[in-house]
Amino acid sequence: MGKKSKAEKKAKGKKKRDVALNEAADLATALVQAARSMRTVMSRSLSESGLYAGQDGVMMSLAETDGLTAGGLAARLGVKAPTMTRTIGRMEAQGFLERRADTDDARLTKVYLTTLGRDRLETIAAAGKSLEETATRGLSDKQVRTLMKLLRVVDGNLHGLAPPEADED
Repeated sequence: MGKKSKAEKKAKGKKKRDVALNEAADLATALVQAARSMRTVMSRSLSESGLYAGQDGVMMSLAETDGLTAGGLAARLGVKAPTMTRTIGRMEAQGFLERRADTDDARLTKVYLTTLGRDRLETIAAAGKSLEETATRGLSDKQVRTLMKLLRVVDGNLHGLAPPEADED
């Protein structure tokens, strides 16, 4: 077989680039779709308990560290402060949260879980466990651990963090 012409080499290089671009778009589409599907299933699971999409994250953050500011919650959950303020207002009206002035600095308002909010934590945990079992059905424990590790690397890369040292699997 003879040498390839410049045009053939260029066409082959373009095809490789096109495939790489399509694969990157496919990855983004698959990740976004999986995240949306998980969010939808979680929302359905929690709707009977009176919780709406995203409220579970607020409550779990407060379960971990009660008494956060709206800005602290927003930063933790990766949303904008005005969105968090509206969410807190809605959850306060539902009776899940309460706002109180900080005991050390009255200029600050902190958010706390109410008894009703604390009562919903078990429901959230059970819904999360069920969601995880459904999402990973058919995967081995090792595959789930690998998936988690890979998703953390992808997330770290997108946040500009240095990738972890590679280990041999």
